[in-house]
Amino acid sequence: MEYYTWILTFHVMSFLSWMSMLFYQPRLYVYHTENQDKKDFVDVVKVQELKMYKYIGMPAMWATIISGAVMLYMNPYLLSSQAGGWMHAKLFFAALLIAYSFSLGYYRKKLEKDDYERSGNFFRAYNEVPTILSLFIVAYVITKTFSILFTVITLVIGSFIVYKVYKQKGKK
Repeated sequence: MEYYTWILTFHVMSFLSWMSMLFYQPRLYVYHTENQDKKDFVDVVKVQELKMYKYIGMPAMWATIISGAVMLYMNPYLLSSQAGGWMHAKLFFAALLIAYSFSLGYYRKKLEKDDYERSGNFFRAYNEVPTILSLFIVAYVITKTFSILFTVITLVIGSFIVYKVYKQKGKK
């Protein structure tokens, strides 16, 4: 356990770096999609999308996963029934963030080929997903508890926000 705090520090910093990509990448997709008629602009955004995803986001995601796995190996109590189940909930929402990360890679490849199957509004709404998922993760870690009421209320409010953002009028 001597190095646990150092690994935890690395884990938190990796998570912050990963989240920066998860928050910004869909915003780049909004710019890309809504400016598809401006080739020079789109070419610059494509470079930003690639670098943000490949050189910041994915290494940070893997660093987060690996450091988290090492911490669980060092402290298996967190996965025991005596710990209250909050870690299982955190891992579930972390798995959803991982899936979300790969989905951003899927959309990046589509946009790289100028395949505009999604609108700017879609990416604006999609941009809210990591905020909601990270809210669960941070809440469970800080409180070290799992609350069904908190989870349901947050899902309902989060879904409403995503829906309202997607349905905004006047956006491309």
